[in-house]
Amino acid sequence: MSIPLSVADYEGIAEERLEPGPWAYLAGGSGDEWTLRENRAAFARWTFRPRVLCDVSEISTATTVLGTQIELPVVVAPVAYQQLYHPDGECATARGAAAAGTGMAVSTFSTRSYEEIAAASPGLMQWCQLYVFRDRGVTREHLAGAAAAGCSAVVLTVDTPRLAQRERDLRVGFEIPSDLPLPYARATIGDAPQNPAEQFALLDDSVSWRDLEWIASEARLPVVLKGVVTAEDAQMAVEHGAAAIVVSNHGGRQLDGVPATLDALPEVADTVANGVEVYLDGGIRRGTDVAKALALGARAVLAGRAPIFGLAAAGEDGVRHVLELLRNELTLALCLLGCTSPAELTPAHVQRSPI
Repeated sequence: MSIPLSVADYEGIAEERLEPGPWAYLAGGSGDEWTLRENRAAFARWTFRPRVLCDVSEISTATTVLGTQIELPVVVAPVAYQQLYHPDGECATARGAAAAGTGMAVSTFSTRSYEEIAAASPGLMQWCQLYVFRDRGVTREHLAGAAAAGCSAVVLTVDTPRLAQRERDLRVGFEIPSDLPLPYARATIGDAPQNPAEQFALLDDSVSWRDLEWIASEARLPVVLKGVVTAEDAQMAVEHGAAAIVVSNHGGRQLDGVPATLDALPEVADTVANGVEVYLDGGIRRGTDVAKALALGARAVLAGRAPIFGLAAAGEDGVRHVLELLRNELTLALCLLGCTSPAELTPAHVQRSPI
């Protein structure tokens, strides 16, 4: 097969090309990987309720997130250490995302700086993903650099006070090369080869709701909370000034046994009820997955593994093609559901399967 036809095709190519360590870090989850599997399985538990005889002669997949228009309701999620998957790292991902008309969130453990990414893809919607280090001075510098480079939001990941045990990584002895460039983390972690757990042990596990205002004031940017799966935390997010919420379980990489994000989405979306924007992260492999998430209350989704499969397989072109595949599949789903845009999808377009 010369041209991959699906994200699954790209996944197979990426697994063949990557060394066992980087592949384990990208593909694996925590514990027994139950939540990792559930993120995918949940999409099969929801079926469509299409409407017919609708005028679908003109269809758009465009939407807005935090006031910025994107041509596809799929933002590239923050994924660390991208130079492990392609020599151009986040710059290649950014060019692919820009070509597809969408944006990306850049990990604290990025191998490229915000300035480099902006130069590689002028005009890209770039968000800064934030882990708070115990050294708050490092965090201040990180936020200042993000704002100066033109980042338009801070994505505060809130489900990682410490790193879960990821047994795939441990079995293959995955470590971060000492020469891997990490412009926003090296000042704290140093130059010695370390496994991710040692690096994440330097994060501040005392971060609480009272820090949300501090982060917003330091960055002077809207703050998106990534890692919310309950109504209680969604309500707290609204009360403490979050601009948006990402329903996320860290791709099944943190607490094993939490529900699939698609199953948690309605609870969160119903709680905030037009108060803040809600996005979904976890398990996106098809445009039909995107459609189900939008129907259940998400304004957009974040996809991490899927674009990075493309990056590992074919660099910038792979990222772009993965996003184009998702766009084409979403366009077809909209058409066959009787909708002309993401905004027309509602809970009436899906139902929970009785099986």
